[in-house]
Formats: sequence, structure tokens, C-alpha cells
Amino acid sequence: MSVQDPRRSLPQIDRLVQEVDGSGLPHAVVVDAVRTVVAAARKRARRTAAVASHDEVVAMVRAELDARRRRMLRPVINATGVILHTNLGRAPLSEDAIRAVTEVARGYSNLEWDVEHGRRGDRFAHVEPFLALACDAEAALVVNNNAAAVLLVCVALGADKEVVVSRGELIEIGGEFRIPDVLAQSGARMREVGTTNRTRAADYDKAIGDDTAFLLKVHPSNYRVVGFVASPSVAELGAVAHEHKLPLVFDAGSGLLVRELADEPVVRTALADGADLVCFSGDKLFGGPQAGIVAGSADLIAPLRRHPLLRALRPDKMQLAALGATVTAYLEGDAGDLPVWRMIDADAKDIERRAKAIARKIRAAGYRAEAAPGESVTGGGSVPGGGLPSTVVRITREGRSAKQLAALLRSASTPVLVRVEGGAVVIDPRTIAPNEDGAVTAAFASLT
Repeated sequence: MSVQDPRRSLPQIDRLVQEVDGSGLPHAVVVDAVRTVVAAARKRARRTAAVASHDEVVAMVRAELDARRRRMLRPVINATGVILHTNLGRAPLSEDAIRAVTEVARGYSNLEWDVEHGRRGDRFAHVEPFLALACDAEAALVVNNNAAAVLLVCVALGADKEVVVSRGELIEIGGEFRIPDVLAQSGARMREVGTTNRTRAADYDKAIGDDTAFLLKVHPSNYRVVGFVASPSVAELGAVAHEHKLPLVFDAGSGLLVRELADEPVVRTALADGADLVCFSGDKLFGGPQAGIVAGSADLIAPLRRHPLLRALRPDKMQLAALGATVTAYLEGDAGDLPVWRMIDADAKDIERRAKAIARKIRAAGYRAEAAPGESVTGGGSVPGGGLPSTVVRITREGRSAKQLAALLRSASTPVLVRVEGGAVVIDPRTIAPNEDGAVTAAFASLT
């Protein structure tokens, strides 16, 4: 580069670092952002001979820092009406669970220490007896998520053997998690029975052989097949499995523990009907933290506990603390106070009242906003096709499209995530915490 090369006029790295405001980002991140922007500016100048001014480079650095800050894990306001929004962290934790996490996270705990006898303890002992009691099961085991629970069961009980499963239940859930792939990774051989839309208990019975490890039933949690369909119940499959002295494993998915909700399987009912092991998520309808729970026969859970893979799948102290507080709510009869159930059971008149109040404040900020009948969904791969009647707020603004408004709301200091339907921004108070109503209306006002 010659002395006269205009690229020399680009600001120096050290000067830019001192000039821009990192707003809490680590110094190393600010330096890296500055270097990234300056390198891009030099490349562009080399290609076009157009050199960015000092102010332009500063603006680009600030934009880069803002982009990096937005990518960090932080709270958002869920105004979508999707209660168990997988991309937004699924079930919010209860206040008791948050306190439990805080207490064990701020210092040391008895995670793997038997305080009574002064020796190494068992991390699973803090929660699993309570889970077994809540599920009305002999035993329970906790791992990192339900995918891990299914994998561990298949590895520990089905490796080098056959697992009989319906073709209609070879599902794929979010993140390309597929039941056939899990079985392949576990070392078990998949024995498919029935058809995509119709499978009978007799199909399982005919497929059982000397190499059969167990029968697997999978709840199609995120879709529904209607029409000319048939699928054996847990009780029917349990009878077949037990006649052959084999276990029935049921991947129930969403973790509905004791009460009924549409067609979702209830864990306690499945165990009572003949499932020997039931796998389910802790952060869906169970209403707790990310976790995978296996409940059922103590004899079948024992080899899962002994398997070396368990160490790679075990939960940490914060998951166990939150899970312990959540299962305590069930045992004390307070499950209705868990955030997920408060949202599902929210009073329709209260939602309507909040929607009208939010609409009034947004109109005062210069928007067209009206409360209108709408629908919330449970989400999280549960109750597919089923909705909850709600009152939503439909918002438009002259000169700005709904997509533009949604993008601007995502850039708020606390991002507000909405639906876009029929050319309007739609917000649903059901998934907005009551103490967030003001932040939602303030976000709209800040866009004027």
C-alpha cells in the first residue's frame, strides 16, 4: 500500500475501541468487532476505491456491537400466544423453582454429598423419589432431555436386539430428531410393523421373536393423522408385551402428569394401563426445566442407572433444583400455579380485559389497534391441531407493513415477539405476563 493510499485514512483500531461504547460487552468482543468492521471496510475500499469516513466506520462498529449483543441469551416477551414455544425456552419456571435454582447456584450444595454420613452421595436421590411418587411409579430417572431419555432406554435395553415399533410412529420432532435415527445410534434394530395410518396390536404380536427387546410406542406429539386410522392403546400393547414377558416402553413426549388435556397421554394413566417405562419431557406440560424423565419399573430403570452413557446425559444441579421445586408443586396439589398451567387455564374474561387495555394504549401511540377473538396454542409438540380460545390485539400502522413492525419490535431493548397474520401484527395476552403489559405498549410507543 502506498503512502497516498486512501485506505490509510481508515480509523486506527485502538482509537475506535476507545471511541465506541461497548455497553457491557467484554473488551475482547469490542476489539474483535472493531477489527471485523475495519477489515471489511478495507476489503470494500480495495474493491471499489470508496473509503468509508470516520463517522461511517464508527456507525458500522456500533451496529456490529448491537448485532452481537442481540445474539446473546437474554429475556424476551412472548406475545405470540404459543405457550410452550420451543424457540423461546418452552415452559417458564415457577417462582419456587427460580428460588431453588438461585439457592444452589450461588454457592456449594450437597449435589453428590451425603451430609448425614459424610461421604459421596447420589445426585439423583434429591428428586427421583419425589418424581416416582408423583408418577405413581416404582422408580424414576432424570436425564438432560427426553431425547436423551429415549436414547438411554434404547441403548440399555435394546442394544443388539430388536425393538418393535409402528410405522405410523416413526416420528421426527424439531431439530431433525428422528426415532429411526435414535434406534440406529443405540445399536438396536428397528422392527417396523403396521402401516403409516393403521397399526393393530396383532401386528406387534406377529413381529415378536427371540431377539425382541421391547415394544415401543411413540406419541405423535407434534402432528395428528385423521381419517382412516388405527393405533393400539397402551393397555392393548401392554397386554401383548406382557404375554410374551417383554416390557412396553412409551415415549409420551409432553409430560402431562395427572390431569387430562385434549388427546395428550397422561403419564400416570399410561403406567396404570400397562406401560412399564414412560419417557417424557420436564419442560413441556410438566411445567419445569429442560429434563428427560423415565418413570416406571424399578427392575428396568436399574440397568439405565448402571449404563456408562448416563454420566454423559445426567442433569446438573440447577436442573435438579428446578425439577425438585416443580414436582413438589404436584405433590402439594399446587400444579395449577405453575406458569404453564396458569396460562392454559387463564380466565377468558381476564384475557379480554387485558387485550382491550393494551389496544387502548397502543391506539394512543398512533396505531390502529383492536381487540378481537383469536386463538392460542399449547405448542411444544403437544395438543397438535388444538387451540385455546383467546382475545388478541390486531395492530396496523399506516406507512409500515406488519413485517416491518414485527422486525422493529424485535429490536426493542427487551424484544417483543409477535405473530403476523392477515397484514397485521397480532399479540396474545395469554403468553404475556401481566407485569409485561406495560413493556409491550411501551415498545410500540418507542417506534413512533
